[in-house]
Amino acid sequence: MTVSRMITDEAGMQRTIERLASEIAEREDLANAVLIGIKARGVPLAERIAAILEQKTGNSLRVGSLDITFYRDDLSRIAEAPMVKGSHIPFQIEGKTVILCDDVLYTGRTVRAAIDELLDYGRFSALRLCVLVDRGWRELPICPDYTGFQVKTLGHEAVEVRFKETDGRDEIVLVET
Repeated sequence: MTVSRMITDEAGMQRTIERLASEIAEREDLANAVLIGIKARGVPLAERIAAILEQKTGNSLRVGSLDITFYRDDLSRIAEAPMVKGSHIPFQIEGKTVILCDDVLYTGRTVRAAIDELLDYGRFSALRLCVLVDRGWRELPICPDYTGFQVKTLGHEAVEVRFKETDGRDEIVLVET
């Protein structure tokens, strides 16, 4: 894959995540909210938002992680023996507002799988979707509540979000596939 365009650098990512946290603080009852990141890159997004919210508001939100591997509708296509990392939600979501975090929203299938898995954990009172990048091309009627960037892509392009925690640096790039 060849990088065709830098969408944002480390400073731009930080500003955008701070803006997302501010929007969440303005619109949500933080005392009744939890953040759950979809593995792999939704987790550092959720953790960073939680840290910013705690610093700005004093509210400490619980953060969990979701591995949607067994809930995917393309499981048989991705690998004979898929790598399962396991979900970690060490708290109840019953009656909570779940803010589901992911790096890129594309077809909507990852979010659909995440919702299916979350329902196995209990009945939440509301579900909000927070994505760092919405690149369009939806196949399912999924719409984010909180969006960092909207990036129009062509069929041969993909968006790569890189976090220091998973990739050693913070940046968002558009790549040619």
